[in-house]
Amino acid sequence: MTYEVEQSGTPTMAEVYREIMSRSPEHDFDPSLDRMKKVLDYLGSPQETFRVVHITGTNGKGSTARMTESLCRAYGLRTGLYTSPHVESVTERICIDGQRLGDDRFVETWLEVKDFIDMVDRESVAQGGPRMSFFEVLTTMAIWAFADAPVDVAIVEVGMGGQWDATNVLDADAAVIGPVDMDHMQWLGDTVEDIAREKAGIIKPNSTVIVGCQPHEHEVMPILLDAAQEVGAQAVERDGYELEISGRAPAVGGQVATFTTPYGVYEQIPVSMFGEHQAHNALAAIAAAEVVIPVSGQLDSEVVSQALSTVKVPGRIEVVRRSPTIIVDGGHNENAITALRNAIEENFDFTDLVGVVSMMKDKEVETVLGIMEPVLSKLIVTQNSWNSRVMPVDDLEKIAISVFGSDRVIREDAMPDAIQAAVDAVDSEDDMGVGYGHGVLIFGSFVTAGDARILLKEHNNAELLNSKEDRAAGKHTEFSEDTGVYDDETIDAMSEEEFDKAINDVEYLDATLADIVADNPADSTDSTDVR
Repeated sequence: MTYEVEQSGTPTMAEVYREIMSRSPEHDFDPSLDRMKKVLDYLGSPQETFRVVHITGTNGKGSTARMTESLCRAYGLRTGLYTSPHVESVTERICIDGQRLGDDRFVETWLEVKDFIDMVDRESVAQGGPRMSFFEVLTTMAIWAFADAPVDVAIVEVGMGGQWDATNVLDADAAVIGPVDMDHMQWLGDTVEDIAREKAGIIKPNSTVIVGCQPHEHEVMPILLDAAQEVGAQAVERDGYELEISGRAPAVGGQVATFTTPYGVYEQIPVSMFGEHQAHNALAAIAAAEVVIPVSGQLDSEVVSQALSTVKVPGRIEVVRRSPTIIVDGGHNENAITALRNAIEENFDFTDLVGVVSMMKDKEVETVLGIMEPVLSKLIVTQNSWNSRVMPVDDLEKIAISVFGSDRVIREDAMPDAIQAAVDAVDSEDDMGVGYGHGVLIFGSFVTAGDARILLKEHNNAELLNSKEDRAAGKHTEFSEDTGVYDDETIDAMSEEEFDKAINDVEYLDATLADIVADNPADSTDSTDVR
C-alpha cells in the first residue's frame, strides 16, 4: 500500500518534526472533522482496513490502550497503537506490534502523506479555514502507518474530548469511555455533563460501548446510555454492572485481581501496574479485547495473565530509580492525583516522601497539591521545560506555601536542582543509609515526568566501546545518535522553541544530577552514564 516517494533530498527527523510542530498545537483544536475526512478520502480510506478500539475518558486512556494492545498482540493479532501525549519522543505515539516507529519509518510515513496534507491545507486556507493541526497530521500518519503495515486492529487513544477529536473519523468496534471528570474545561465545557456529551461522541452504530468506573455516575451514566441508544450501539458493558472486579490485592510490582465480564471469570490475573484505578483499566481492556479478538466466548486466562503482567506505561506511577526510590507520574487533575495518592498509600511504605512538582498554569494546582499534602513531608517546586505553558515557579511557590506552609516548601528554579534537593532531603533523614522508607515523587505534568525520565535515565557509556588501551590514551569516540548529542544538522533544523528545549535538555544533562550518582554509589556502575 506504500506510495512511491521521491527520495532525493529526504528530510531529517528533526526537519519533519519542525514542520509538524509549526502547526496549531493539539490543545488548540478547531471543532471540525472536515479536514480529517478529506485527507483520508484522498488517501483511499485507509481507516476502513482494520478493526478499532477507540478510547476516551479524562484519565486512564493510555494505560487502558496499552493493556488492550498487549492482549490483542498476545493472541497473535498485528496491532497498531496510537497514544498521546508523548513523554520523551514523538515517535512514541505510533506503535506497530508493540514497537514505536523508528525515525526512518516516521519520516517515510510523513513523506507518503505529505502531498495529501498539503492539498487539504490549500483547500482549507482558500476557504478561510486553518491548516491541518499538529494532532490531525499525526493522526493521519498513524492511520496510514496502520493500514500500510497492515494491522488487524488499531487501539486508538482520543487526544481530547471525543466528538470533535481528530481520531473520531474512526468507527469503533469497541468504544471505551473511562472515568469522566473535570479537565480541559476551556475546550470541553464547564460541567461534567458537557464533558460527558463530548466524550460520548465516539460511540458509533453497532459498536460495543465499554463504560469505566464513573466518579460522577448519576450525572454521566444517563448521558452515555442515551447516546448509545440514540446511535444504535450493539451493547453496553458498565464497570460495576456487566463488568466487575470481584477481588483485588496488592502484589510485588503491581497487583492481582479477579475480573468478571459477560463472557466469564478471569481469576487471579496479575496486573503489572499499581493502584485500584489500574485494575479498573485492566477490566476495560479485557472487555475491549473480547470485542475485537476473533474467538468465541471467554479469552484464555493464561494468555490474559501473560499479557497484563508485562505492560508498563511510562510516566504512570513509574519507579525509575531505587535507593532512594524515585517515582515519576504525569497526573495533573483531581481524579488522576487521587488515584496516585491512593496507589502510593496502598503499595509503598514510605516514612519520608519528598515531592517535586511542576504543573501547567491552566490546571487546578491548589486542588492537586491539597490532595498530595498529607502524604508528602516536603514539597520542592520547580519549572519544567515547556516554557510557554508551565506555571512560573514564583506563582507555584505561592500556592504551595498556602497549602503546605512555608516550612515545608523549597524552591528550586531548575529541575536538576529540584531533584537533587529532594534526594538530599530524603538522604538527610535516612539514618540507616539504605533508602528503605524514603522516596522522591516527581509529579504534576507529563512534561515534568518526561523531563525527569530524561534526567534520570541510564545510558551506555560510548567510551567503553574503545579498548582499555585506547581509553588510557584518550582516544576520541564518535558518539552514537542515541547518546543525546545534537549535531550541527539537527540544530540547524530546529525551530526556536525546539532549540530552547534542546538547550534545557543539555543543561539538565550537564547539571547536578551527576551528584546523585556520586552520593549513591550503589546505584552507579562504570558502564553507565546517568543523566
